[in-house]
Amino acid sequence: MRAWLRMVLSSDSRLQVVGEAGDAVEARDFLKANQVDVLTLDIEMPGMSGLDFLTRLMRARPMPVMMMSGLTSAGSDAAVQALSRGAVDCMVKPTEGYGAELSRDICERIYQVACTRPATPHLATAPRQPSGGSATFTGPNRRGAIILLGASTGGVAALETVLPMLDPGGSPVVIVQHMPGNFLISFTDRLNRCLHQTVMLAREGVPLSRGEVVLAPSEGQHTRVRRSGGEWYCEFVPNDPPHLHCPAVDVLFKSAVPEARNVTAALLTGLGKDGAEGLKELSDHGALTFGQDEDTCVVYGMPRAAKALGAVQKELPLDRIGPALRDGLGRSGKDRRTDRRGLCT
Repeated sequence: MRAWLRMVLSSDSRLQVVGEAGDAVEARDFLKANQVDVLTLDIEMPGMSGLDFLTRLMRARPMPVMMMSGLTSAGSDAAVQALSRGAVDCMVKPTEGYGAELSRDICERIYQVACTRPATPHLATAPRQPSGGSATFTGPNRRGAIILLGASTGGVAALETVLPMLDPGGSPVVIVQHMPGNFLISFTDRLNRCLHQTVMLAREGVPLSRGEVVLAPSEGQHTRVRRSGGEWYCEFVPNDPPHLHCPAVDVLFKSAVPEARNVTAALLTGLGKDGAEGLKELSDHGALTFGQDEDTCVVYGMPRAAKALGAVQKELPLDRIGPALRDGLGRSGKDRRTDRRGLCT
């Protein structure tokens, strides 16, 4: 695998392979003596696992990391943990079809990772509240019949910062996070174990309830929302005409425009511009809109594009987006603060 990856990366003039290591000890010694822009790291290594090495690396010398994972349930769980612990992106190790298209995709993704800043690991922990326990309910968010979120590269750590700050009995939340399907299932399960809210993949035709967080499934279809009889519902539509991303943040955001005054939306870290046009339409029709600021983004692509369009009414650092979504802009003249509930790792 290392030999193949070295060959692929060496074929791109933008990239230079400056070294390789067979285990964590070799990697540690090399990084102590050399400066690198990006590290590719296998989750499965002899001796110390890639996850443990990543955790130590991010504490001692944060840098952009592309993880490599097998497409299994255990591999997907580990990949999501890696993204939570600070990896920028995670690539599935190929098992067949080592063609030119795959090589181009790998080179482009690693180049983009090299151009980012490391994600901030979310290391605090808090177990999910047991059934029957008390939960604070402070009423609906301002204009907040529903909260819509979009994220891509760096989104795992960003969402794990934002979601614990929301009211556990507040408005339903619908999210598009660009992520392979198996990873998305693992991410949903992880959030559901660790948040006070109920987290699941979106289901078509089922009313959304207070305290629910739903993620758009990655199954070659887009997720939209609609309001009927005072209830919010998710519905799935085919990728026609094709979007670069599926599910797309733009499709989700634009579907809520008829009810924009009941919507609070935010665009978080991510490469590209998905969600910018949809956020602009929501803002123009009366929604409350936020964007993550450049200093706290792993990739300031999607929020930058939205800001350029005039779609972002308030740009905020990541740790203030949760309170802003929950409380609404300008309540009591300023953003209210909240204690942060962490997520288990």
